[in-house]
Amino acid sequence: MSMVAKVMVANDLNDTMASLATSHDIARHKQKHCLVIKAGQYSDKGVKTANEDAIGIRIPSGLMLTTKGVVAAISDGVSTAEGGAAASAISVSNFLADYYSTPDLWSVKKSSTQVLTALNRWLYGLGQDYRDARRGYVCTFSALVFKSRHLHLFHVGDSRVYRYRDGKLERLSHDHTSIVGNNQCYLARALGLDVNVEVDYRMLALEEGDLYLLTTDGLHDVVTDFEIEKKLARVHQTQQSSRFSKHFTDEKCDRFCHELVNTALKTGSQDNVSCQLLGIGTLPEQSIDEVYQHLSRLPFPPPLSVGMKLDGYIVVDVLHQSQRSQVYLVKNQQGDLLCMKTPSVNYLDDAAYIERFLLESWIGKRINSPHVVSIIERDKRKSALYYLTEYLDGQLLSQWIKHNPTPDIQEVLALLKQLEMGVRAFHRKETLHQDLKPDNLVLTKNGQLKIIDFGSCYIKGIAEISSPLERDRILGTADYSAPESILGYQVTQSTDLYSIAVIAFEMLTGQLPFNGKQQACKSKLDFVRLEYIPSYEINPLIPIWMDDALKKALSLTPEQRQADCSEWLFEMTEPVKTWQRSVGKPALIERNPLLFWRSLSLLLGLAVVLLALF
Repeated sequence: MSMVAKVMVANDLNDTMASLATSHDIARHKQKHCLVIKAGQYSDKGVKTANEDAIGIRIPSGLMLTTKGVVAAISDGVSTAEGGAAASAISVSNFLADYYSTPDLWSVKKSSTQVLTALNRWLYGLGQDYRDARRGYVCTFSALVFKSRHLHLFHVGDSRVYRYRDGKLERLSHDHTSIVGNNQCYLARALGLDVNVEVDYRMLALEEGDLYLLTTDGLHDVVTDFEIEKKLARVHQTQQSSRFSKHFTDEKCDRFCHELVNTALKTGSQDNVSCQLLGIGTLPEQSIDEVYQHLSRLPFPPPLSVGMKLDGYIVVDVLHQSQRSQVYLVKNQQGDLLCMKTPSVNYLDDAAYIERFLLESWIGKRINSPHVVSIIERDKRKSALYYLTEYLDGQLLSQWIKHNPTPDIQEVLALLKQLEMGVRAFHRKETLHQDLKPDNLVLTKNGQLKIIDFGSCYIKGIAEISSPLERDRILGTADYSAPESILGYQVTQSTDLYSIAVIAFEMLTGQLPFNGKQQACKSKLDFVRLEYIPSYEINPLIPIWMDDALKKALSLTPEQRQADCSEWLFEMTEPVKTWQRSVGKPALIERNPLLFWRSLSLLLGLAVVLLALF
């Protein structure tokens, strides 16, 4: 009699839609074609007395399907490990639960890696009662995350992941096994085997009609890839010209898995046997007109003036007006002061702009830091498009810089430490601010520095979701943006570090670095021609070692900067002797790269001429 695996997670159709910035937030949009996956699974203990395999699939609905996707996981407890059965059950059940508990802003890779790292250390800790780690809580693990139009694969051990596409079977995973004497295979990698684990990761594009099969070694050790391919081919025969017929159902997936497991048992498998089959029905797809229709459900509010009301909020003052947005100081019915940000009517028909505006409050509600402005929730339905933040009684950092031309260096460092803490809160959620500048920093009357404005943020988790919108790639302010951002290259946390260094330079000297010429840079050559003037030449009170930290953070290439903002802040606050200072004057290539390369080219040219003559 067959026994179902310890972890069987059926389709979850009861996930509710989380509330976002407004009732029509971009992440909530129903799509003409959403991600549709048919799935089935089956497990049998086989000839063994207990089933040490574990399998689970979760298909959420609504917002969770968009932001986190569909997950399938399979695990095989190592037979020589006394805690193998428990390890496989823990790994599958906890991965399915914990992955969906990670922040929406995180990418699939970040979320899954964090969960697997914690799982591995937990299993390793449980196995410390055994002298040999292989006898503890050890298991293989493979998981597939289907998000938007991509597949994310995580694998460790000797379970397998196959893809059937266009009549061909392809193995996507690699067995982590070693052959030791008498052709015996041993696991070289597994969860719980060591305090650290290396998990294979791949991201692949999905196609409608794809079939994905996950198996444990009790199946693929006795059923060949050729036989699996033939059986999957018969599944595809039921699909007619549409590539993925409506007759292909979850029940058929279950039946296929049951039949494949029975084939392995009849062939003589001496192990537990488990498999999962997932078929891609439709992939998310929207037209630009549909996106705009969903985005524009709430009207843009008209320009407001002092004394006007909107949803019960009275406008007290106009704090900021630009071509892109307006910020008002408003008072609610209880007399509390708040800030209201509204979109500009200039972008009434710009879907990409509306999407970014909606994401601003969505991001703000997920960044929790005393150095980031707080988003205020509204319990009643809105009549127009806007969002509310706490009111910060103070001044912009740009104003502080003007009023403090010769600031105390320790005071500057204290403010920079607050800025670094605020930026770190973004980076922990895999989000880049991308528009750090004095006008987006508020210094309150009690000395607290806060980051405002989320209009240029890059969110890794949202970037993974496909969209027909052509989003802006170059954001931020030219004077404060890193070269890679202005040139349209890949941005990283180092991009925000560059902006922080520009702000620090301006706070300490009252001037922008590079004589303020960065704003005119449009090409890589323009940036190479920039000349760095040491901050201590402008403000003699600045220590040389502090300028070294500033110059390093303002390097044109991200790889030459500090590893992160924390490392930069340490170098700014702790005297550090660099090799350049110990040997004397910096090399010409450091002081004047353009002159160095011109001189080298001239020497090479002369050498060519001399060779031609003699």
